[in-house]
Amino acid sequence: MSSLHHLLTFPERPITSEAYVPEVTRLLKSGIPATYTLEQAAAHEQGDKDDSLDETSNTTPLHILARSLPDAGTLQDAETDVLLELMDVLFQFGAGWNFLDYENKHVGDLLLERGYKQGHKLYERIVEAGVSAELLLRKVNGSQVEFLSPDEVMQPEDDATERVSAQPAEQPAAEDATAADQQTYLKTELEYTDSALLTKENRDGVMMDWETDIMKLAAKSLVKNRDPQEDCSVLNIGFGMGIIDSFIQEHKPDHHYICEAHPDVLAKMKQDGWYEKPGVTILEGRWQDSLNRLLDDGSVFFDGIYYDTFSEHYEDMLDLYDVIVGLIKPQGIFSFFNGLGADRPICYDVYRRIVEVDVATYGMDCKYTDIQLSTLPTWDGIKRSYYNCNYYYHPEISFK
Repeated sequence: MSSLHHLLTFPERPITSEAYVPEVTRLLKSGIPATYTLEQAAAHEQGDKDDSLDETSNTTPLHILARSLPDAGTLQDAETDVLLELMDVLFQFGAGWNFLDYENKHVGDLLLERGYKQGHKLYERIVEAGVSAELLLRKVNGSQVEFLSPDEVMQPEDDATERVSAQPAEQPAAEDATAADQQTYLKTELEYTDSALLTKENRDGVMMDWETDIMKLAAKSLVKNRDPQEDCSVLNIGFGMGIIDSFIQEHKPDHHYICEAHPDVLAKMKQDGWYEKPGVTILEGRWQDSLNRLLDDGSVFFDGIYYDTFSEHYEDMLDLYDVIVGLIKPQGIFSFFNGLGADRPICYDVYRRIVEVDVATYGMDCKYTDIQLSTLPTWDGIKRSYYNCNYYYHPEISFK
């Protein structure tokens, strides 16, 4: 263990600025990287000349700090302020907020385990670092989103098949790349079961019935601001199992548009009679093509728009925002299946904030309804999960 790591175990209590901040700053200024891991330190002590980053475990100084904290509620307010100062110093010298340590734990995981939940200053400081890193990377990479890229998360979850996901933490192998890009997905054979829509060969979950309560809430959101004096029009992007579309039908909109691109899903829709339902219009093809045609036509504006696709990522949502603002009524509601970063609570909280920042540039607010899932996801027989939290942030986005 290096001097920096040892110091961040806080051998002296209480934690004071005088005892820790100057020395941590001195060590970092002397050239010890803020990302220097326990694994590297151990390799160096054993005389291993190659003490480069061990890609199987990356226990950074920030992890040591988080692991050394007392349980929340026992920390003095003055100590919290010092810890925030130490975090700022580590980030100033290049600490990564989202490495995974020897137990495959994120700094945010460690804080949550000790009771430092959403709203606590220490947890929110990590969230803030994640948001800043995402926005900075977007600038550096010419607007390309690289959240949780392989270079940043050194031991990622195998979660590349999130529905509308963050940038995948790990790109799947070519023969296993159902969600790697939309064109691959659209050529992948799907299978409907009693409770799920799956990829037939890989058994990746595309949609599952545990989402029913979420979809019921979302459908209600889409029509909450409808004007009784005007026709009500609703658009759903991504049919899947048709759960939300069935709930939308219960609200009896005058016009119900469904945009769907996958041939197997379109065949299921025909089989189940969606093409013949009164007031329903099926837009066959990718939303990138279908919605631009609606924009050009300029004949329909929506009270509610919902977005729930597979094999797309947050950078696709950024493109969608440009389209949504031209299709939604002034009082309309835009919502989406919120699986952004939902492999870990800390990543889920980072994306909660990022969406707020991004839609604000369009003059829109994002308000969330926090709900505990009454039916938790189960992944028996499913190769990859796409949601790993027991709660859900339901978004409602509208013009200010």
